[in-house]
Amino acid sequence: MQLTAFSPVTGAMSSFEAQALLLDDPRVHPAEDALQQLGHALMNEVLDVFSETALEDFQSTICESLIGAFHSAAQRIEREADKARDDLNRFARDFDGSEIADTEMQAATQKARAADVATLALEMVRDAAAASYTTSTGDVWSPWKGSSKASRTTAAQIEAREAIRSAKARKHSATDPGAMIVAFRAAPQADTADDANRIFDALNWARGEWPNMSLALTGAKGGERLAKRWAQQKGVPMVLAKADFERYGRSAPFRANDQLMALRPVCVLVLPESLGVSAAAGAPEFGPALNLAEQARHHGVRCVRIVARGAS
Repeated sequence: MQLTAFSPVTGAMSSFEAQALLLDDPRVHPAEDALQQLGHALMNEVLDVFSETALEDFQSTICESLIGAFHSAAQRIEREADKARDDLNRFARDFDGSEIADTEMQAATQKARAADVATLALEMVRDAAAASYTTSTGDVWSPWKGSSKASRTTAAQIEAREAIRSAKARKHSATDPGAMIVAFRAAPQADTADDANRIFDALNWARGEWPNMSLALTGAKGGERLAKRWAQQKGVPMVLAKADFERYGRSAPFRANDQLMALRPVCVLVLPESLGVSAAAGAPEFGPALNLAEQARHHGVRCVRIVARGAS
């Protein structure tokens, strides 16, 4: 793909363009459109190659790993920028007015700015690839660890431990989920059309009650993936408390519930079973959803069980 440089005289500049122009670098930066096209093209090519082949069963793992690679690279470069800023603070504190000190400060400043621009560029590629993945598969990518701040306005996905620390401190930062958190858990088999309609009804009701709500969930398959899709479409921030099976084994879904309750939600929504007639026949209720409902009642938190339309 041929990369084109943006022009500083073609109208209002984006944050990426403005930061890139501050760099004293004679080389051009790729245009935002080119970065987004790269993300879309990479993901679409992967999907085209693996779809309807023997590797299709592993398609989600492959695609999410590709998106995660750009996410990890952006985080790594961001850490380099933070290190450069630490050096800059040290140089400013110990500045003695010499030419050497001045040169060191300029170099640290340039390194931090360059890394910031590179981070933004990779986040654009990541977000474009994630958007193509969602469009093609209906699944929503989210990082396993850490937070993902979108380069554009999308559903903010915040790793639960960071969100808990922010909720306690109540600092106005990018990882603060806010005070109005609605927790949600649903059965893995709750993925029928009836389930989707009632989940969306419940979430729309919750958003009407708490317009500034954040949605907390584990991101498991089934009903919770439907809820993730709703949050992404509505621009509602998400707090993810993923079940860590490697660390906790079979108790992982219940440990995730503990994290959800630690966020002190204003309301808990649960769907322990599918509302689809064929899916629900003989299926047991989903234990983790029932457990979250019981924890909510124990802590005096409002709990709403999602039921079929017209049911009492």
